Amino acid sequence: MKPSTIKPSPFQCLHNSLTTTTTTTMPRPGTSHNPQPPLGRRRSKLLPCISISILVLIVLVGLAILVFWLTVRPAPLEFSVDNASIHGFNLTAKELNATFNLTLRAYNPNHRVRVYYDSVKITVWYSDQMVAFSEVAPFHQSHRNVRTIEVDPVANSVPLLASVVDNLKHDRSAGAVELEVRVRARIRFKVGLAKTKQFTLRAYCSPVVVHFSSSARFERTYCDVDI
Repeated sequence: MKPSTIKPSPFQCLHNSLTTTTTTTMPRPGTSHNPQPPLGRRRSKLLPCISISILVLIVLVGLAILVFWLTVRPAPLEFSVDNASIHGFNLTAKELNATFNLTLRAYNPNHRVRVYYDSVKITVWYSDQMVAFSEVAPFHQSHRNVRTIEVDPVANSVPLLASVVDNLKHDRSAGAVELEVRVRARIRFKVGLAKTKQFTLRAYCSPVVVHFSSSARFERTYCDVDI
């Protein structure tokens, strides 16, 4: 039976490397000099030490991230559409022209976590078809902060399917249209001096019922937020 091999621990690796570097001396005159082991053999002994050290480092970093996340535990971010209206609505046989005036509310309910929005894109959808698009300048939120976002996505000669045109004509006659507003943002969290990597935030706000009459009252629509 072959003797079992025992992999060195990271502490043994460190001890061996220190011993090797501190005990190398010049041979005395008249004594025989022991040659160094071949380079390939030294590399084969060093590779397990490097592998174990890298593995230990990865585990320690993972534990640090886990402890940080469990300590902070950021609460879910909240989004809602607080107001919406339509201007310049013009529907032809194949195209739509309109401006959607939206007021969104972004809330950070956390006590110790700041949120950095590096990029924000807002789209308006009707019958599973995107009809308008707009971007928001980067911003950040401090603790327990409410941010009001006013944006005006524009539908500029957007081609529509025939069925979508028919549905829009019907909604126009009824005086209101049901839309879906989507938010896609690249965000980072900050606690103290530490910042996390970027995450993708997606918010789905539906149904956003927009009345063509300015006298009609708009009802706030809450969004489903996913990170």
